[in-house]
Amino acid sequence: MITKEEIIFKLNPNIKELRGWNAFDVDGNSVSFDMTPVNAEYAAQQYSINRKKEYDQLNQFEMQFDDKKNSTTTWVDKINEIKGRHPK
Repeated sequence: MITKEEIIFKLNPNIKELRGWNAFDVDGNSVSFDMTPVNAEYAAQQYSINRKKEYDQLNQFEMQFDDKKNSTTTWVDKINEIKGRHPK
């Protein structure tokens, strides 16, 4: 998961240091930046964060093995259910 701080550095290459939400360039000068695109990028990745939390709770290899052995689609069904709850 990418943090808001990492997004700030990514979107503002002139920023070399953050102290709280105060940004500074390489010479120590204060640098202003807009949080709107930072918040937008952070929000855009939220679906991925939510999906990963649920994926991590599954025993996916065992589900896939059991599906192959039993000719079922339990794993695919569960993945589609998670994606449905957290669409891109």
